[in-house]
Amino acid sequence: MLEIKNLHARIAEDGTEIIRGLNLTVKKGEVAAIMGPNGSGKSTLSYVLAGREDYEVTEGDILYEGESILNMDTAERAAAGIFLAFQYPVEIPGVATMQFLKVAMNEQRKAHGEEELTTPEFIRRVREAAGELKIDMDMLKRPLNVGFSGGEKKRAEILQMSLLQPRLCVLDETDSGLDIDALKIVSDGVNALRSPDRAIVVITHYQRLLEHIVPDTVHVLYRGQVIKSGDKALALELETNGYANIIEEAA
Repeated sequence: MLEIKNLHARIAEDGTEIIRGLNLTVKKGEVAAIMGPNGSGKSTLSYVLAGREDYEVTEGDILYEGESILNMDTAERAAAGIFLAFQYPVEIPGVATMQFLKVAMNEQRKAHGEEELTTPEFIRRVREAAGELKIDMDMLKRPLNVGFSGGEKKRAEILQMSLLQPRLCVLDETDSGLDIDALKIVSDGVNALRSPDRAIVVITHYQRLLEHIVPDTVHVLYRGQVIKSGDKALALELETNGYANIIEEAA
């Protein structure tokens, strides 16, 4: 589903190269974890996948469903089924969460040639998904993410993912700022989306998230490259021994 070939990417403003020849393949039905020390390029990779404008791809390619997405803007990538859950979701004053969800869902449906949801059907779907994530409907009447706790923001992100049903989900350190209870709720929401037709990329520093969202593969990112890949046992090794030995082996 996702194939990244010799990817090089830099910050557009100052030309600093962050991704330096990254290769990665994620298959349909796979949950792939990406781990690595601070500054290794994990969040940059998520931004580049989503098409964030302040990053430039200077070499290589990103294939999604066999087609390059480099010439697609963020909206086109979203319509194609690529979803990014942010590490730090932004607050958007003046935009009611329910209105945001309705517009997002109907824009997605329009892109697929489907009719807009009726208001009763939209509310039914939101109530059902919110209930599974233990989200109070009153919270969804507030402006998007404004005044939300860290756990509420992350649950709102997973709610969006549940409603939009993307085919490629990229989770950028979704466990940041979550207590144990919120982590379990968010993880259950992600696990509910596991499907033979969907791929999930989980970016994290910590094994604790991977105890709840058990990955099929684990990739270690360092200085903009994947330096080692393995199964879930690799995450346990990193938790016990850190990154030093793996970085030394790759040098």
